[in-house]
Amino acid sequence: MKTFDAVIIGAGAAGLFCAAQAGQRGLRVLVVDNGKKPGRKILMSGGGRCNFTNMHVEPAAYLSGNPHFCKSALARYTQWDFLDLVGRYQIAWHEKTLGQLFCDDSAQQIVDMLLAECEVGGVELRLRSEIIAVTRADEGYTLTLNGDEVSARSLVIASGGLSMPGLGATPFGYQVAEQFGIPVIPTRAGLVPFTLHKPQLTQLQTLAGVSVTATVSAEDGTLFRENVLFTHRGLSGPAILQISSYWRPGEWVTVNLLPDCDVAAELDAQRAAHPNQSLKNTLARLLPKRLVEVLQASGDVPDVALKQLMPRQQQALVQLLHGWRVQPNGTEGYRTAEVTLGGVDTHALSSRTMEARQVPGLYFIGEVVDVTGWLGGYNFQWAWSSAWACAQALEASL
Repeated sequence: MKTFDAVIIGAGAAGLFCAAQAGQRGLRVLVVDNGKKPGRKILMSGGGRCNFTNMHVEPAAYLSGNPHFCKSALARYTQWDFLDLVGRYQIAWHEKTLGQLFCDDSAQQIVDMLLAECEVGGVELRLRSEIIAVTRADEGYTLTLNGDEVSARSLVIASGGLSMPGLGATPFGYQVAEQFGIPVIPTRAGLVPFTLHKPQLTQLQTLAGVSVTATVSAEDGTLFRENVLFTHRGLSGPAILQISSYWRPGEWVTVNLLPDCDVAAELDAQRAAHPNQSLKNTLARLLPKRLVEVLQASGDVPDVALKQLMPRQQQALVQLLHGWRVQPNGTEGYRTAEVTLGGVDTHALSSRTMEARQVPGLYFIGEVVDVTGWLGGYNFQWAWSSAWACAQALEASL
């Protein structure tokens, strides 16, 4: 039976980065994954260009039952540290909106960089390996793989969450936590499109592909300003994905369709200048024409000239455009979710080392942990930071 200092389960962002860091610190490291190739989620992220971090990473951008947990790792391995590594590999990148950093070329460059770093550290990688059993004894952990057994003093779970099962996502990490008595916060899909109840969906389906810049707020007051995209199933776009992490079934979300316009003042000004202009054409200068047509068909936009618009009609219209309330039917679920909310309870882990407090030598990093970032590279940065913290701890445990 082959023995290692650490076995890392999961060849994704957190697993590969932790393996590289630990290997370069002198540890004998094995990475095990059930997939055909490493970094599957990295490769499809950011439209194939990998939104690998964000300029504005801060703890406030993360959701967790223990909001202080992420602070230590994020402070000790920052976005600037990862950018330095990207620079050493001469990977060209660019900044999009709100500090989001993408590869100029391809997400494959990030995977190749991680694999190159693993090679420097002498890391062994076993793909298409199913883990049959995990057992623990005084000297460490034994893993029964399909047709083999390996042992290690430390076991790192970097197996990710449940989002995008088509990429091989499984509940394995949560099962290991439960096996060793570590609590798991109930999981749900995050950064995911909304589906709508049938009457509203029927009304809006013709808008599929139309987008507007809006602010979207949840019942708890959380607000995001980005695009909202109408789809065949409901609502998507960055603002919707962001707010979905704060939404709970049964709750409403409020959409300001014209955050940069005082609709009442605009209507008054247009009425004074062009009293015979139709309300529909006036609004079509502010919003996509198809959206205005749908709102008119539903009776929300009266079919009148501006001079005919009654004060109570204008008040109702202003309220609608600045505060359109939507009660989603649900979300598209893990199939399209970018992340999994919930996971291994951080109260049971050390924020400095990622090690389980009551189970020596067992570590959890990345998405499997109850730490979920905003859309825009925040979750990749949590993968890098938590992996780095874990690698430091693995070195110290030798």
